[in-house]
Parts: sequence; C-alpha cells; structure tokens
Amino acid sequence: MQSVGVIRQLTRYPVKSMQGEALPSAALTLQGFAEDRRYAFIQATSRSPFPWLTARELPELLYYQTSVEKAGTPEVAVTVATAHGENWPIASDDLRKALEARSGRPLFLLRDYRGSYDVAPVSLISSQTVARIAEESGTKENWWRFRPNLLVDLKDAKPFAELQWVGKILRIGTAARIAITQVDQRCVMITLDPATGESSPEILKCVVQKHGQSAGIYATVLTPGEVRVGDPIWIEA
Repeated sequence: MQSVGVIRQLTRYPVKSMQGEALPSAALTLQGFAEDRRYAFIQATSRSPFPWLTARELPELLYYQTSVEKAGTPEVAVTVATAHGENWPIASDDLRKALEARSGRPLFLLRDYRGSYDVAPVSLISSQTVARIAEESGTKENWWRFRPNLLVDLKDAKPFAELQWVGKILRIGTAARIAITQVDQRCVMITLDPATGESSPEILKCVVQKHGQSAGIYATVLTPGEVRVGDPIWIEA
C-alpha cells in the first residue's frame, strides 16, 4: 500500500446545510459517519432532485449550531441553536415554523438513516487544496467552506492531488476502507462564509476557471471502522 496522507480534521453535519461538529473520532458505517446529514428540511413544493432547504436559499443556516446526544442509537437527540438565539429540538414545530417564515417556503423535516447526501456518504478534501484555492482567489483560507467529512494533509503531494484518487480504494486507520467514486463539482455553497453567510464569488470563479470546477472527492464505504484524527491514509495497491 502507498501512504498518501493523514486525517487532519473529522467532521459530521447532523442537519443538512447547518453547522458541522468537529470530532476526535467517529464510527464510519456503510451509510457514512454516524448522524452525518441524517436530518434535512425539505421544501414541500419542490420537484427538484435537490429538494432540501440549504444555505443557497437561507444563508444563515450555515451558522445554526447543532449538538448530538446518543449518536448511533434509537435514542439519538439533536438540538439546534439558531442565529437568532432560539434553542429547539430538531423535531420541534417551532423550529420548522421559524425556518418557513425566514425562507418563505413550506417545509417538512426528514430523518433518513442513509443520510441526505448530494452525491455520496463521504466527502474529502486536502488542506493543500484549500490553501491553494485561497491563494489563487485572494481570500482567507477556510476549509469549513467546503464542508468535508475528512480534511486530509497530503504526504509529499501537490494541491489537488486527491483528484487522482478517483477509482482507487483508500484504507483509513486500522480497518475502514472507502472507494473514491468521483470528483466534487463545486457550486455556490463554497462562496458563502460559514460564520456570516456573506458571499465571495471569486472563490467559485477560481475553482471553475482554474480547476474545472473540481475541488475534493466523494467516496462510498466498503469496510466500516472507527476513524480518528491523525489516522494515516493509504491507497491500496
């Protein structure tokens, strides 16, 4: 096997498009990381293949804080602290009604044990790629913009080297294995500051014009296992 890097940061996003939780370790299941994007608010009248309410429609979602208790169990409980100082359980009608009022859209809450993913249950980007995009776009480096599950420090490789992993299998730590399925074709989400919701369109312009719209990769899970910050990553021969 070829050593290609280490896990620098591990993050899950309990509610789609809301703030993520950085974790020291997490169980990687066949459906992705436990409680990652398990909840989402759906636009009730949408007929789009992407019906979720996201920061595209309501940028303040990015700084709604989420907290999880008893992750991975039937008793799991998720709480949301909004940008307006409210603190509600995820299933609260008050939370749903507040989001409807602020977005101007009728909504319903979906809990899906498979996760409400855009493409695949695991997303990965390297810190080198994030730094290069910031340099080229003249913006402040902030990996939270890219909302990865795994932020990786590459070993002896240049920015965007992870794009070459498509079609390969990665082993993470002692047990987990993921299959890299495709590059991540970026959208307007990466232009939104995760702390303020303010837009920096030059970031997406940079990724589109210099890198074919690609930054990071998607993967599916082949072998479950515990994943930890600092775990090494290998490409299987």
